Amino acid sequence: MEWVTLTKVFSPVEADMIRARLEAAGFPVNLRNMGAALSTEGYSMAIGGIWVQVPGANEAEARPLVTSLQQPDGAATE
Repeated sequence: MEWVTLTKVFSPVEADMIRARLEAAGFPVNLRNMGAALSTEGYSMAIGGIWVQVPGANEAEARPLVTSLQQPDGAATE
C-alpha cells in the first residue's frame, strides 16, 4: 500500500486530532515521524514535521477533510 502525505504538522497534538477525525470518517491513517517527535522536544521541526498520511486510494476523499480542519479561523467547513 502506498501512503500519501496530506499534510505535515509540528505539533503531536494537532497530528493526533487530524488522525482522529480521519479515522472517524473511516480512513486508515499513518502518522509518520510521530514517535521521533514525541521522543525529543522540538525534534519534529528538525525532521520536517509529522506527516499525516492515508492510502493513495483514499487521497481524493480525505484531502478536503484535512483542508477544512486546517482553516485559519479553525472552523471546519464540512
